[in-house]
Amino acid sequence: MKDRLLIIDDNAAVRATLRLLLSDEFEEVTAIENPSMIATLLQPGSYDAVLLDMNFDCGALDCSDGLFWLERLKSLPNPPAIVVITAFGDVDIAVKAMKLGAEDFITKPWDNDVLIEKLTKAIAKNRRLRQEREAARRASELEEAENERLGLTLDEVKMRHVRSVIDSCGGNLSAAAQQLGVNRQTLYNLLKKA
Repeated sequence: MKDRLLIIDDNAAVRATLRLLLSDEFEEVTAIENPSMIATLLQPGSYDAVLLDMNFDCGALDCSDGLFWLERLKSLPNPPAIVVITAFGDVDIAVKAMKLGAEDFITKPWDNDVLIEKLTKAIAKNRRLRQEREAARRASELEEAENERLGLTLDEVKMRHVRSVIDSCGGNLSAAAQQLGVNRQTLYNLLKKA
């Protein structure tokens, strides 16, 4: 499966060139000029990567616009990989962008092969980090459930087991009693105590 890419750049010629170049590498390439459309376009899982220009105002070439939008993108739940691109960047801007969560940094004019490689690596890194976060979340949930289970009394453990057997029998108390190895009256008595 090929990945989906969102390009955000205010220069129409750059957008057209990038779309042409990257359309063979990605399943879907969307190019927009206005970063304020991000909220509408970026639903969870909608894009695997964003190629984000760092300047959207000809009067201000300090990359503050790009840094602002980078921070907004990275604050989304499960954000896509983000590679920033600019003609007016320097080492300080690259460091700031990386500290805010950009996976990589490209300068204009770019080398086509390097751009494709950086986007591909950024997507792979972002996926790996998301998988690690998901695994950590699941492990935390399991640990929490185990801690809760360990805090139960013997009677509470017994009743949880009885309820799970009843559920697995579709609520049929006769079948549940048989599976539990007790008669139906004993099962009724256990349920009354709960």
